[in-house]
Amino acid sequence: MDLDILKKKKDECRKWKNVEPWYNQLLKISDLDIKNAKIDYGDWFTVGKRENLTDNEFALLEETAKKLIPWRKGPFNLFGLEIDSEWQSNIKYNLIRPHFNLKNKVVADIGCNNGYYMFRMLEDKPKRLIGFDPSPLTLHQFEFVNHFVKSDIIYEMLGVEHLEYYNHKFDFIFMLGVLYHRPDPVGTLKSLARGLNSKGEILIDTFMIDGEDEICLTPNKRYSKIPNIYFIPTIPALTNWLSRAGFEDIEVIATTTTTSEEQRKTSWSFDQSLEDFLDPDDRTKTVEGYPAPKRVYMKAKKIQ
Repeated sequence: MDLDILKKKKDECRKWKNVEPWYNQLLKISDLDIKNAKIDYGDWFTVGKRENLTDNEFALLEETAKKLIPWRKGPFNLFGLEIDSEWQSNIKYNLIRPHFNLKNKVVADIGCNNGYYMFRMLEDKPKRLIGFDPSPLTLHQFEFVNHFVKSDIIYEMLGVEHLEYYNHKFDFIFMLGVLYHRPDPVGTLKSLARGLNSKGEILIDTFMIDGEDEICLTPNKRYSKIPNIYFIPTIPALTNWLSRAGFEDIEVIATTTTTSEEQRKTSWSFDQSLEDFLDPDDRTKTVEGYPAPKRVYMKAKKIQ
């Protein structure tokens, strides 16, 4: 697989009619260069203060952020502009944060969206941070935020299937909220293993169902109104997938039930969110009648 050719084709997305307005909007802020803006790595990833911008500059900032709606991951605070994303991603990040040390490591975030987690990871001082996500919208959201952060994060418009062909391996790979979108979950986990250096680690989260049997739910057409959900395993089934894909030291970090505190509609997001995906008469079920979204977080090490 020639990733250089693929990357070149991906870059051409900026010429697509539906993408060009985002790109042109980013060009408008190219001269908005705020030096030494203070960064706060808290729940709201924050850059600068309101007084760093003139009224006209702030209006341009807000115009650009709104042009890039919907914002799924966040929240961000850019010079006093609060981008209240659909997902309060700080909840997930704070849950997993005690379980890794990225200092001087080469790190990948698969399905990185707009880079919220990677911006938070900068505090750990990794050697290199690379995000993989084929979405043009989230690429432009990332570039918008990074214009002010001025980080060395690399954003690749590639998917997990390209990871093993990348020009180097990784010490630590995150894949948060991706596995259930893949029709071959074991094959996907094998790709992660092949993308790791010796003794490399992964941290993943995915939908799960309760149970001690090594089985999984295969939704018919949609799950929680999402069309591309293929397999939702029990923890024993997911453990087997990881083992068969070449991992050991498999550890369950946590299980959580998704609530409206973590995922909800805002003026920065979609018209529908979690409250619209659940059965209005029984919030323990999706509108399709399946168990409501529950997640498991797991960490594992590549078998040597």
